[in-house]
Amino acid sequence: QAQLVESGGGLVQPGGSLRLSCAASGSMSNINAMEWYRQALGKERELVAAITIGGSTNYADSVKGRFTISRDNAKNTVYLQMNSLKPEDTAVYSCVARHGSGFGYWGQGTQVTVSS
Repeated sequence: QAQLVESGGGLVQPGGSLRLSCAASGSMSNINAMEWYRQALGKERELVAAITIGGSTNYADSVKGRFTISRDNAKNTVYLQMNSLKPEDTAVYSCVARHGSGFGYWGQGTQVTVSS
């Protein structure tokens, strides 16, 4: 099974940037897509961005034009570049490896706080 470790979260001022990383290890066979989710305190979990094995991407409307998902296959790492951050982007961000069966392997999450 796949193991995922996120990093790169922290405290940033509004308008700032952060880059999250998700390092994958273990068996990545039959993984069709990598996804970033976030969950803010008291709110439902939200799919932020996804990238398929073929490189297709999609984004939540709330982050389009500000966030970019990418992958480095040689490093088995997926990134989420977050620019023009807003206070409402504050959440725990989690990486998911989506198996072809629909099952998802989850990382432990990393906190992103946008505040002045």
